[in-house]
Amino acid sequence: MGMKAVVYHGLGDIRLDTVREPRIKEPTDAIIRLTASAICGTDLHMVRGTFPGMRPGTILGHEGVGIVEEVGKDVRNFKPGDRVVIPSTIGCGNCAYCRQGYYAQCDIANPKGKNAGTAFFGGPELSGPFDGLQAEYARVPFANVNLVRLPDAIPDDEAIMLSDIIPTAYFGALLAEVGPGDTVAVFGCGPVGQFVIACSKILGAERVIAIDTIPTRLEMARKQGAETIDFNSADPIEVIHSLTHGLGAYHVIDAVGVDANQPHSGPAIPTPEQKKQFAHEQKQVAPVKKEKGGNWHPGDAPSQVAQWAVGSIAKGGTLGIVGVYPQTATSFPIGAAMEKQLKINMGNCNHRKYLPELVRFVEAGLLAPSRVLTQHQQLLSAIDAYRAFDERQPGWIKVELVPAKSPVIV
Repeated sequence: MGMKAVVYHGLGDIRLDTVREPRIKEPTDAIIRLTASAICGTDLHMVRGTFPGMRPGTILGHEGVGIVEEVGKDVRNFKPGDRVVIPSTIGCGNCAYCRQGYYAQCDIANPKGKNAGTAFFGGPELSGPFDGLQAEYARVPFANVNLVRLPDAIPDDEAIMLSDIIPTAYFGALLAEVGPGDTVAVFGCGPVGQFVIACSKILGAERVIAIDTIPTRLEMARKQGAETIDFNSADPIEVIHSLTHGLGAYHVIDAVGVDANQPHSGPAIPTPEQKKQFAHEQKQVAPVKKEKGGNWHPGDAPSQVAQWAVGSIAKGGTLGIVGVYPQTATSFPIGAAMEKQLKINMGNCNHRKYLPELVRFVEAGLLAPSRVLTQHQQLLSAIDAYRAFDERQPGWIKVELVPAKSPVIV
């Protein structure tokens, strides 16, 4: 039988296609009927070309909530009818890395080999590839590990945030070693950045400074109690130092990644030499890009946030990087970081490690995921939703996609 899915066909070319429904391939597989998916900034990296190596025909999406339809004979902890959230990254659960909680570094899950990189849904060739979750059904490998049961008290519009962005944000705050009384700077107020703010407060941060330029994102950050900086009207490094009496923030999180944009107004506009460097970096990470039209243009300053982060952090501080950078990104201000004696932690999130705890956080009301979910769209409208999200239109902070066969569970 056929199903609807969002399929990658090439740079700037995604389509809602009818494709074959997935089937059990291995005894550790499960088939999930998706009741919710979502569009993530990482999906845009694939479509814009800043995360290269996508295979045409791959189903996009790495966030999913749904109902177990079928399980392989070796999946003994789930049964048809169970409601689950799917971690974005894939681990086997048995290798040495998975047993230590480094699911994103699994030696077994990625069929391209143990050194190919993190296995995840809807990614490029080197990530598997595994068909993604912007579809009506999905095959989940190593399902005994890569499914987490959901309590009835958590509706789909909250559960979908647990698939990727909440664990990634929590991971980012932990990488930056945020603790009680800390001053934290968060670069990027998209969905992950919003939850970095929330998670930093859960971990005890006294003060959070949030940097972006989109008014709706900055307003959402202010509603969480963050002090905001618009990088098109002020220099983030100067303002952060001013707000901290010249020290800088001891804990900084990069929640932007490779598709960063440089300021186009205000005092932080880069010099001609810096613009030349950014252009070189962009060509390096996205050698082929869409030249015309209003959508799918890569960020014009891949290392901008890395430079701001190192410039605004206090000496001896800790930088956590969860914004996505491809293996083709090689620019980083390592000399400035060394002079400041910084600790730098980074990586793809080990979603499965944190999910059970975060489910309890949401169930207890410590996190309110639906506050960040600003759009509910049918899967049939996914391409238009992608365009609006790519353009960063007002109010398009996080988008839930609901398959036609799967009504929202509330």
